[in-house]
Amino acid sequence: MSYSRIINTLFLCTIIASTNGNLNKVKQVFEKNEVVPDVIPLAPNEFLKITYDNALEVRAGAELTPTNVKNQPLVQWRAQPHTYYTLIMTDPDAPSRIEPKFREFKHWLVTNIPGNDVSQGEVLAAYVGSGPPQHTGLHRYVFLLYKQPGKLEFDEERVGNNSRNGRPNFRASAFAEKYSLDNPIEGNFFQAQWDEYVTTVQKQLSGN
Repeated sequence: MSYSRIINTLFLCTIIASTNGNLNKVKQVFEKNEVVPDVIPLAPNEFLKITYDNALEVRAGAELTPTNVKNQPLVQWRAQPHTYYTLIMTDPDAPSRIEPKFREFKHWLVTNIPGNDVSQGEVLAAYVGSGPPQHTGLHRYVFLLYKQPGKLEFDEERVGNNSRNGRPNFRASAFAEKYSLDNPIEGNFFQAQWDEYVTTVQKQLSGN
């Protein structure tokens, strides 16, 4: 075997090992925190990059505060050309992880995203930051990215950021199945519990 072929083979093996290692880490974190199976049946392949104000990145289950995440984040991924995506943010712990009778609560839903430009997507549910009720402990806030089979027609109600309509009792996996989205290709999540900003979120959602 030539030297160049040996180098190419080693490079390919490194890429495969890195990909498998990342997949195993995503799977481990999603299963350990029971995002699998509470939200989705299978873990995504990659961590989705999510950045809030002040360059604050979501780190695989780390705790943030409602104040940290009050504004819509920047979400980034490596998009394929001429491809549309769906982005979901959901809370499976409403009103608490012990008694999730409103599982899931839809916080953000954008479809028909061309490439990775979320601003050009079709907003089915405008972004609402985390609002865990007082004394309900940590909630998981899960981001899921799906690759669409093409540009789709969605018959869901459009919900503004001042309304609770259609947000409780959402099911990300059921939504994905309805529109043939298969399993999420990337995902991430943080955890949060009550702070003073939750009162602002609650007032925000009292509109119509």
